[in-house]
Amino acid sequence: MREWIAAFARRAGNYVPDAAASAVIMLFALAGTSLALGDSLLTNVDAFYRGLWMLLPFSMQMTLILVLSTVLSLTEAFRRAIRRIADLPQSVTQVIALAVCVNSILSYLYWGLGLAMGPLIAVYFAEAAERKGLSVDFPFLLATVFASGSVWQFGLSSTAALLVATPGHFLEREAGVMALGTTIGSLPALMVTLVFPLSLILLARYLMPRQVKPISAFPAAAALAQPAPEPGPAAGADASGFSGWTERTFLFPFLLGIALVAWLYHHFVNKGLGLELNSMVTMLLLLALLMQRSFGAFSRAMAKAVVSCWPVIVLYQLYGGVAGVLQFTQVGTWFAHAFSDLATPLTFPLFTAIGASIIAIFVPSSGVSGSSRASSP
Repeated sequence: MREWIAAFARRAGNYVPDAAASAVIMLFALAGTSLALGDSLLTNVDAFYRGLWMLLPFSMQMTLILVLSTVLSLTEAFRRAIRRIADLPQSVTQVIALAVCVNSILSYLYWGLGLAMGPLIAVYFAEAAERKGLSVDFPFLLATVFASGSVWQFGLSSTAALLVATPGHFLEREAGVMALGTTIGSLPALMVTLVFPLSLILLARYLMPRQVKPISAFPAAAALAQPAPEPGPAAGADASGFSGWTERTFLFPFLLGIALVAWLYHHFVNKGLGLELNSMVTMLLLLALLMQRSFGAFSRAMAKAVVSCWPVIVLYQLYGGVAGVLQFTQVGTWFAHAFSDLATPLTFPLFTAIGASIIAIFVPSSGVSGSSRASSP
């Protein structure tokens, strides 16, 4: 079974296309389906035109979540905490279990934190395990920790759940505004959140390779486990006068933090609104500013973090074009009727899970943009 899984992983890596290429493939496949169903070429062009830029606010929200999560993960406080937790396990099973639990918790709180901290969690746990003489395969642990991040889809930063809970979202006319208690707060979602990490721990322990490759076999990764060197002079640290002081002082992040807390109070208390994308981004910005402690440090962290988000800036616009073809042609309705004709009240959740899983393989954020029309009925 282990050999079969390894062979499958190698072949999947050779055949799964780039995300942008997947979007283009889906776009033209859906357009071809639309033409076959009787829509005109002009209808498809208009649908693509209407969809291409409709996700701009959503794209910026996703960009901010990813960038600010990375900024937060770059703080020494976060890394120091992970290193201390990584020293706790005394067996291989404990290494796997604690690494999965830590990343699951971070991912549940914020998917960006799990994405940013997941590789470091695997590095720190693998380094501590090798130091203690525990046989842990680093590539396998890295894959296991990455898989544990999937709980974010049922967590507090679930893109789909927060999107449909945000007034004015792009699906409001079709789906309305859904409270979190009906999505991630429902009993089935909470059960999956608990059962999935436990199942992953058991499966990972069973599949752990007998001939392990420790982290020392990967020098570049092993170097990440070493304490960061003392930072050199910050940009602007030698600047005299008011300019340099504004970059180094904690005063201005603190003042902005007060304004952000006031925004959150007004949102949750005065207006009585719930958790949604904008409030989650606001809380993340608040934490990132306070933990970086100065605008100079915050700017340097942003410069490093923004490298990780460049695909999102354009990618979601491509998904918007795909969503437009789904939503403004007959394709979305055809897919919805095809599923509804096959489904019964008993099998409908199964068909929904299968369809969402297929889309999630090719579209980030669980296929929110790509499946907008198909999921709205």
